[in-house]
Amino acid sequence: MKQKTLLATAIAAALVLQTWSVAAQDAAPAAQADQTKAKSLETVTVTGSRIRSVDVETSQPIFTMDRAAIQATGLTNVNDILARMPSMGTPDITPQDTLSSGADVGGRYVNVRNLGSQRTLVLVNGKRWSTSLSGLTDVSTIPVSMIDRIDILKDGASSIYGSDAIGGVVNIITKDKFDGAEANVYYGQNGKGDGQTQNYDFTWGHSTEKNSIIIGAAWQQTDPMWDNKRDETRYANGARHPEDGWSSTAPYGRIVDPSAPGTAGAGSYNSAGKWVPNQYAYNHGSQTTTAGAPAGYHLYNGSDNADRYNSTQDMTFRAGTKLKTLFVQDQYKLTDNITLHGMAAASVRDSSTQLAGYPFSTGNTVGDLFPTGVQISGQNAYNPFPGQDVSFFRRTAEMPRVTDTHSKVYNFNFGAQGYFQFLDHEWSWDADYSYSQNKIHLATTGNLDLRHAQAALGPTTMIDGQVACANAADRADGCQPWNILAGPGATSQALWNYLNYNESARQVSSTDDYTANVSGGLFEMPGNAGTVNLAVGIEHRGVKGAFRPDSYVAQGYTTDLAANATSGAYFTNEAYAELDVPVLRDLPGAQELGFNVASRYSHYSNFGSTTNNKYSFRWRPIEDVLVRGTFAKGFRAPTIDDLYGGPGQSFETFLDPCDTQFGAAASNSGVRAACSAAGVPANYRQVDGSGTPIKNNTGTQTPVPFISGSNPNLQPETSTTRTLGLVYSPHQVEGLDFTLDYYNIYVKNLITAVDASQILNLCYVQNDPSYCGRFTRATQADPSTGLAVGSVNNLNESLANLGTLKTEGYDVGIHYRLPETSFGRFRIASDSTYLTKYETVSGPGATPQDMVGFFANGQDAIYRLRSNLQVDWDYKEFGASWTVRYYSGLKDQCYDNTPGAYVECSSPNYTNPWWGTYGMSQKGSVAFNDAQFRYTAPWKGVFTVGVNNIFNKKGPYYYSVPTSGTGSPPYNPAFDIDRYFYVSYNQKF
Repeated sequence: MKQKTLLATAIAAALVLQTWSVAAQDAAPAAQADQTKAKSLETVTVTGSRIRSVDVETSQPIFTMDRAAIQATGLTNVNDILARMPSMGTPDITPQDTLSSGADVGGRYVNVRNLGSQRTLVLVNGKRWSTSLSGLTDVSTIPVSMIDRIDILKDGASSIYGSDAIGGVVNIITKDKFDGAEANVYYGQNGKGDGQTQNYDFTWGHSTEKNSIIIGAAWQQTDPMWDNKRDETRYANGARHPEDGWSSTAPYGRIVDPSAPGTAGAGSYNSAGKWVPNQYAYNHGSQTTTAGAPAGYHLYNGSDNADRYNSTQDMTFRAGTKLKTLFVQDQYKLTDNITLHGMAAASVRDSSTQLAGYPFSTGNTVGDLFPTGVQISGQNAYNPFPGQDVSFFRRTAEMPRVTDTHSKVYNFNFGAQGYFQFLDHEWSWDADYSYSQNKIHLATTGNLDLRHAQAALGPTTMIDGQVACANAADRADGCQPWNILAGPGATSQALWNYLNYNESARQVSSTDDYTANVSGGLFEMPGNAGTVNLAVGIEHRGVKGAFRPDSYVAQGYTTDLAANATSGAYFTNEAYAELDVPVLRDLPGAQELGFNVASRYSHYSNFGSTTNNKYSFRWRPIEDVLVRGTFAKGFRAPTIDDLYGGPGQSFETFLDPCDTQFGAAASNSGVRAACSAAGVPANYRQVDGSGTPIKNNTGTQTPVPFISGSNPNLQPETSTTRTLGLVYSPHQVEGLDFTLDYYNIYVKNLITAVDASQILNLCYVQNDPSYCGRFTRATQADPSTGLAVGSVNNLNESLANLGTLKTEGYDVGIHYRLPETSFGRFRIASDSTYLTKYETVSGPGATPQDMVGFFANGQDAIYRLRSNLQVDWDYKEFGASWTVRYYSGLKDQCYDNTPGAYVECSSPNYTNPWWGTYGMSQKGSVAFNDAQFRYTAPWKGVFTVGVNNIFNKKGPYYYSVPTSGTGSPPYNPAFDIDRYFYVSYNQKF
């Protein structure tokens, strides 16, 4: 290819292709007239480097999407657009993460290299964007209409940007100059007629010789999708097992016989000699009273779904959102050498999620307020055992739990930039102040006020022939007797209003950031090799934040998960230097050879200092080939939430490895011995909230809350990144580019919140004693919760610097712009990521877990291969594209590995040292096809219609999808759930 640099080639392709562009930065050549001034104005700062230059070839693997490529996806959220990239993993929180709670739910996040959203740094025009207390950046607050391109640096960049850039950097570049106006209208809908998305945006800009201003506004609404709409989501364990996974707590009440142990007909003694009282459920439908049960009740059957409840049918699958954004950007040329600039962005996001009504019971209200739990008083008129307090179970299905999140995000940046002559070379400088704030208000309804519930279940009296609460003060407060056991229809709306607690919680985080940078040439290298360039800079950043939970909830007075307040702050002072040295140019075997060295010193007020270096090279042995490589150290500082977050509660779903039918103890004698040594009974079975043994490998939800929390003594994570790449652009074939990049990333001192399944497996399966002290087991049965002897009754998931993570693989890109023909222009683009290792080690001496090709053990899907292939065509005013998105197959835990059953279990004898169960089910690969058609009208209007997942492909069910964090089992959150149709119209003025 007879062009000056590969960089220029990539720029040309980006301007023409409505597809992925690759491995280059957008850098315009200097104008010939008034070359000195023009050169200063046209230089850019490449993502991953602070050195400004007109002609900088990057030594790092950078992937660029231009505006045409963004529009070709047919998507309107930055996170959805980025999720299409093969190198992206599942974000820490996804839109269908129904069971997660907290201020971050409802936001949209990105995850480079499967290393986690907190290890991906998000920039806008090279500046940090607003983050939450937990270090997550909601990229939905960045309006797509203002984006010119997106650069993704896929290696470590702590030497340039500081903390968080372990997995990579997403740098969103907004439009710089814009004259005129542009309006966009977009409407999309899923094939099932839900999840409608509407997007309207308007951009106006005006440029003069001295000033350039751009104003943009956008409004977007995405309607919710409901679990009960589709077979894939209607049931907890999917359409293949519609009768499994139902909750043991149903809308028709259940009670525990309060008779004394040994009372004839009231229960029985188990094999361990422990008294197990009978449980009775309220008759409904065709059910009849069981002999010995109270009138109107029957003996509860934990295996019969008539006495259970499919709570999934009441939940949102994907939350609905409304998003409003306003963006203003201005540049003013103060002098020939100095330009002032400013940016202000504000967004307001409203989202809503719904959970099924609360599974209310005596056992899960134990605390200081009610030491024995909320019970039905023996003096309550609706108590089937008059004179005796009774423990109960009742799902309040009539009053679902709804959380409305109102988020406001503000970002401001003001500064100046310019250039000057020094050492006979051009130097540029910039100084900026940035401020960001993230304010979130959570409003939740559907949880019960325990004081009001106990009053409504307390003693009653007769007043004017009507049953009434006995306590006059309670009556004055609105109390009405609650016939809690009678089921739907027996509770008035007035009583629901009395029982419901309207809670309110608030979170705020903010960052003040001061930066100053200067870069330029030092001297010329011999042999016309080029200019040695230097960049230096300083930064002061202050971060603070607080979370204020509802005080009533924090005291344990409601059925919501209690959480304590969070408050904290830290600051950091940093300085960096970057040196770029061109060594050879235009020589045989060295058309170009250069090196880049960068180092950053960071001092944090909370943990001390760290220095991180980066070394990279670029070598062009011939004009067609570029070889590049990097070696970089990086780090991620603990967030405010990591350090100062108040402890909170959660109800986890987990599989106990000590279960002798489905757990690791079923096949591993060492695990059985470890469980026995811990006091777990022989032939132990994990049970659900009704005391019924689990039926498959999916485990069950704990009936008592587990604890998670922060750690003020956390140290930063550290990383080492190595990359080696090859770019080949054969001059014999105009428009053809090949790229191959190898990466190896090693992260130590992981800041980890290990979930229940992992903690138990690490203790019993991997024999890591550091985890065995994080939980306790019940020494006696508790009928009010369903806990059996040996059941886990307390577990701590608090953060710690534990373990390591190593990932390595290859990125491969092939891009070809075919010669123009009489029937149009064709472009082909293929981008793939092939993963060779994703290995985690929980702690010293623990067994390494290579998760490549697995969807198990509490992890998200780690694909061996992800690939995109796009063919694009343009002819006069018409255009079209076809895209194929490929995901390789995954190993999943068997649904049922019981000998003789082997349900969805392709390899029943499969085992490894860390899985925790035996058996494996290999799920196949999936490919989704997208199509788009475009027409440009004579009046500068562009009509676009498209279909994503045009063949309505459904992915396999995965029974290892984490229930809290990324999705709703059993459907993979990375997959399309439906065929999706969209239309859009763009009008330029």
